[in-house]
Order: sequence, then C-alpha cells, then structure tokens
Amino acid sequence: MAGVQTAVHLREQGWPGPVRLIGAEPHAPYDRPPLSKAVLLGAGEESEEPLFDIDFAGLDIELELGRTVTGLRAHERLLVTDAGPVHYDRLVVATGAEPVALPGSEGVPGVHLLRTLDDARRLRPVLAERARVVVVGAGWIGAEFATAARERGCEVTVVEAAATPLPGALPARVSEPMRAWYAQAGVELRTGVAVSGVERGAVLLSDGGRLAADAVLVGIGARPATGWLRDSGIALGPDGAVRADSRLRASVPGVYAVGDCASFPSARYGERLLVHHWDNALQGPRTVAANLLAEGHADGGADSVEHDPVPYFWSEQFGRFVQYAGHHGEGDELVWRGDPEGAAWSVCWLRGERLAALLAVGRPRDLAQGRKLIQQGAAVDPALVADAAVALKKAAR
Repeated sequence: MAGVQTAVHLREQGWPGPVRLIGAEPHAPYDRPPLSKAVLLGAGEESEEPLFDIDFAGLDIELELGRTVTGLRAHERLLVTDAGPVHYDRLVVATGAEPVALPGSEGVPGVHLLRTLDDARRLRPVLAERARVVVVGAGWIGAEFATAARERGCEVTVVEAAATPLPGALPARVSEPMRAWYAQAGVELRTGVAVSGVERGAVLLSDGGRLAADAVLVGIGARPATGWLRDSGIALGPDGAVRADSRLRASVPGVYAVGDCASFPSARYGERLLVHHWDNALQGPRTVAANLLAEGHADGGADSVEHDPVPYFWSEQFGRFVQYAGHHGEGDELVWRGDPEGAAWSVCWLRGERLAALLAVGRPRDLAQGRKLIQQGAAVDPALVADAAVALKKAAR
C-alpha cells in the first residue's frame, strides 16, 4: 500500500521524472487486508488476487517485480539488488513489516505465517480440510485467522503467553471481556502459557502440555522489514524502524520512509509512533509525494507537509466489527461507553480534557465522531463521554 500509493500520488501531484516501483514479490501489487478474510476463505471477487485497481502503465509507473533489494549505498545513491545495482535521485523506502517467526519453528512442516498472498494461498487448503489448528498468539491476526478457521469448521485452539488477549495493544481490563468471544465461537483460548516448541503434528507448551495440530499459525507480531538497511547510514530505532522526521525524511539526504517500516514524531501525542496499520500506509504517501515535489520548488512554489495523522485501524473477528482510533498511554483515563458484555460498546481514553483514543465494538458512529474529536483536539465532558445514550460529538465542550 505505502509504495504503490506513493508512486500514484507522485504522478497525481505532478512529479515530472521517471517513477520506478521495485518489489520482491512476483505478484502485481495487491491489498493485504483481504488476506485474512476473502483470500483465506476463497470467497468473493478478492479471493484470488486482491489487486489494486490502478493503471500503472497509464500513469507511467515502471513496475519491477520479483526483485529483492539487499542493501543501500546512500553516499552513491545506489540500491543493491539481486538483479544488479539501481541508481536513484530520490528514494522512498516502503518495505513494510515482516512477521516474527516462532523460534525453533523454521522448517517444521505445517507451521505457517500470514503476511503475503502466497501465505494465504498455502493456508486455504488447511481450512478446507477442517484441520485441527493451533494459533500461537491472540493478537489481531490470530483472532482474525481463528475466526476464518472456525467459519470453515476447523477445530481451533489459540495459545497466548500473556494473561489476556491482545496484549500490548489493549489494557487487560479492556481485552478481558473479549475472552468470551472465543468461547462463543467454539475456539479454545489458553492464556498465560507459552509455546516451548513445535514439532510435526504438535505444539509443546511451557506447562508441559502438548496440543495435537495438523497446522500451526504463528501470529506473534511483526517488525519493520529494514534488515537490508544495516550499515547504510540510515538511522534505525531500537524497534528496527527507520527514524523518519515529521516530513517522513530519513536521516540521509534524498531518502524518505513511509508505512510499516518507518516511525515518525507525533506532535499530537508527544512521542514517536510506529503504526503497523493500513490507514497509515494510505495517508503517509500523500505527505511523501508533497514533500518530494516541494524539494523541487526552492522558490516556495510548493509547501512541505508534516505527517501527524490520527492512527486508525479495524478488525473483523468472531462476528464483531472492531475499530480503534488514536493512541493511548498508561496514564490516560479510561472511560466506558456501554456494557462490555453486550453486543456493542466503546472505550475512550482521556488525556486531560481531550480525547486521546477510542475503541469501538459494533459502534461505528462512536468511532467516526470520536476520530473527529481527536483530530480537532477538542475538550470533552467526561460525564457525557461515559453516557452511551448521548452522541459522542455532543460531549465536546
């Protein structure tokens, strides 16, 4: 998404020179959210190839597919690839993220990751066979895959080392009510136990347990795909992300970074953010394209743009539509809207008088109105925020 949209916005905003889009996968550029939904289930128009509806030739964007970049010599403005060197005038790094593998599981038959179109295609027969599936990790991908597997009639067990689902993403008191979703869907959720090993046909647990498994889906997180930038001179954070500035420029001249591989300073939240979600990969390219164009207008003909969006993502799991906007921290005040044991509810995080973040389960209007309040930086009345019968927009002071 980030690379494709950068190329498209460059053309739409009037970039005059050549645009080359290099990607390691052999497939034409495609959208990733359907991989854990339509593609995995083999349902709908997107089940085979969820391709972007973009006329690359018509936009004069040169596609170079199946070409892997292995290094960068920034002082020479040279990319090192498996098919020879590539010179550039400006470079946009949009290499995304890669799933974290379970240590010791590499090469074990039946162990899968879910990040690419080929990953989803390999998993589709597993679901069709109604196999016994063990999912390692109760994060967003784990929950979405478990949802699809149950829909296909698989026997599913999810193993999570933390005490509650979605550790790291949500506080325990927010994610704990989601435990019931697994049971209602017929999924066994085992929390507070780690995986100690994987062998053919089984998952071994730290408490001495052994789970039979025809297939194992590992969903324990993702990290920026930036290993190829080591020794390049580009500053990387401890999380592996390119440390971009507010205009998404990397630490060396002529290089930008966007999407899952880049962190950026947020004035809104007063900290550096690394956002591994589709919407960030959609919004960032507009910033990159505008700033690349601004570089060529030293006379002030174009203005530079800063990147500080309200982060947003969604997930469909166990018959529920879950949305999140903003960014919360440990010191934020948590306010419930509705009963978390019910079908629809929301949680808001307040930072002082302002709304910092919102999680909505089956309440899309809350999400839309809350996102606007966060964007505006409006002060809100906590009592009205807590009243689920009052439209959230009316909580603004």
